[in-house]
Amino acid sequence: MKKHHLDEIDHQILDMLIDNARTPFTDIAKKLLVSAGTIHVRVKKMEDEGIIKGSTLTLDYEKMDYNFIAHVGLYLESSSKIRQVLAALENIPNVTVAYITAGKYNIFCKIRAKDTNQAKDIIFSIDDIDGVRRTETMISMEESINDKKRMMHAIFKDY
Repeated sequence: MKKHHLDEIDHQILDMLIDNARTPFTDIAKKLLVSAGTIHVRVKKMEDEGIIKGSTLTLDYEKMDYNFIAHVGLYLESSSKIRQVLAALENIPNVTVAYITAGKYNIFCKIRAKDTNQAKDIIFSIDDIDGVRRTETMISMEESINDKKRMMHAIFKDY
């Protein structure tokens, strides 16, 4: 499959959709002084090539009183248990992100909770997963950087 070369219009489309994936194509077209059909065709092409994968809804967990964030590093009994442990982590809804890692931990995950008591219960349930030897927890004081655009702009400079 031929690689799609992103131009300035593609970049601006992505920029607007990263801000709000629900922005109507007609609004994007007006801002970029092109037709809505042009936006539709370009977005469809980027979707077909896998540059755009779906669209996301961002929840403000703090407004729902889930403002406690911790990162948990998991040491496993054996690396052969990774898939089994990941499957168990998927059954804990408060585990919002999990990575297989090289280095200190086998798996590194992010949890959200209402408070320290709930976080403790979540961490204890992670500790109880078959194959987990032990965990280390780091409490997040604040999420200082969560920027979806900077990386895209850096990549775009390489085109």
